[in-house]
Amino acid sequence: MTPPDSDFRSQFLHHCRREAESYRGLAERALVQVSDAEFFASLETETNSLAVQVKHLGGNLRSRWRDFLTTDGEKADRDRDSEFIITPEDARASLMALWAAGWGELAGTLEALRPEDLSATVVIRSEPHAAVQAILRQLAHTAYHVGQIVQLARHWRGDSWQTLSVPRGGSEEFNRRMRERFAGTSST
Repeated sequence: MTPPDSDFRSQFLHHCRREAESYRGLAERALVQVSDAEFFASLETETNSLAVQVKHLGGNLRSRWRDFLTTDGEKADRDRDSEFIITPEDARASLMALWAAGWGELAGTLEALRPEDLSATVVIRSEPHAAVQAILRQLAHTAYHVGQIVQLARHWRGDSWQTLSVPRGGSEEFNRRMRERFAGTSST
């Protein structure tokens, strides 16, 4: 779907917002399927639980997107190493609140960015990046962890998993519905 403003930079920001919303929705539809025990469980000692994934991604999003154009993406108040440790204070609700705050920073920043901001230089851990590069880097990092969340939640749910995409054996029917839905529309 093409946004109302056909300027490429506006379209880029529009589609980044849509992709971010999609990633969040995918992860949250996976997370609601798991019990608290599964949320905190790890496959082995060196793998991250869903709780760790949520804590890390929430912290990362908050750090990277807050004051995106004006401060280093690795904020001084972030303790990245602690994101990989679950403490007794880390209840599911508090971790999901951190998650929501991080996604809020992402959404608010992408909404506030103007097309002309895409030519800015953004700094992450003292390394300069073109704003477009920083946005793509962060969306890729987010998608990476969302994939891990979905896979681990799928593992814990086993046969009771509710698919988040086209079910196996359902491609033909899905494609038929999509052709009907978008019949006569532009491919842009």
